[in-house]
Amino acid sequence: MTFINALYNLWPHGDSVVAGLRDGVAKSAPIVFPKYGISTALVVAHVMAQFSEESGGGTEMVENMNYSAAGLLHTFPTHFTPAQAMMMQHQPRLIADQAYGCRMGNAKPPSDDGWNFRGQGFSQLTGRDNYVALSKATGLDLVNHPEFLRDPEHALDCAVGDFIMCGCLPYALKDSLVGVSSMLNVGHYVADPQKINGYSMRAAQLALWKHALGPDLTKPPNYAIPAA
Repeated sequence: MTFINALYNLWPHGDSVVAGLRDGVAKSAPIVFPKYGISTALVVAHVMAQFSEESGGGTEMVENMNYSAAGLLHTFPTHFTPAQAMMMQHQPRLIADQAYGCRMGNAKPPSDDGWNFRGQGFSQLTGRDNYVALSKATGLDLVNHPEFLRDPEHALDCAVGDFIMCGCLPYALKDSLVGVSSMLNVGHYVADPQKINGYSMRAAQLALWKHALGPDLTKPPNYAIPAA
């Protein structure tokens, strides 16, 4: 199966949030993957499995910060007091600024850094420091144009650049799902999959992508456009 076939089959709703997103990925894949030294179907399967989980197959391109008070205390227990949770619930911008302010390079509220640099794109890049670092890696001004992370033309470049920046590639080359998932989701290696958010879904997605891009995962993916 070609990469494009796999993309459209495994991301059936991939254009529902961003129009033309799958076409953008299909067009850029033959350029982006080699740009970052990714040359085998195995590594592409690992990359796309992670992006499938992180972005819901292209349907969750911006982090949803619309939390209830109880949800805030559960998700960000050290960043909200009960009074703050009651006051800010269901106000996404205020929530993001409070939850992410004063960390990851973000300025403290009332700065909008938390909102501007909330999770976006296939890898859900978060925090000013990471936006600055990925800007250098990709050559794109993501600090002033965070929307590039979800733009069909740039989304794959940004996300694969983040995959490399997080240190996932060595683990993908070794076919270590725990290693890849750890680096992208946790930020450092953890041996216990239970400590990795969505690990079972990452495993399921990897199985699907391997099947779709196989049988010989040591070869480059087939990027050909399927015949009509």
